[in-house]
Amino acid sequence: MTTTAERLHEIRATIDAALGAVQADRGASPVLVAVVGEFANKAAKAVSQDDERTSVIELEQAGDSAKAAAEADAGLSDATRKAVLDAHLAICIAKSKLPPP
Repeated sequence: MTTTAERLHEIRATIDAALGAVQADRGASPVLVAVVGEFANKAAKAVSQDDERTSVIELEQAGDSAKAAAEADAGLSDATRKAVLDAHLAICIAKSKLPPP
């Protein structure tokens, strides 16, 4: 069974890949780059926190912002948009697997 900490490390890799895709996409707006950058910063912080539940919830909020920004960015390639949406989905799945408080 995968632990929350292991999930957070996997999710961080997915988010970092999304950030790389956004940074490389010439159609990505500066706003999207900044929002996904913040998502990646939160992921880096999340893997080192003791309170995994709070980390997942904060990371999901950043993911929601990244998802909304990717959906609104008309210049973004489909592959880059998918990378951001996949990163968002990964954190949503992790949240659904959190044990009850």
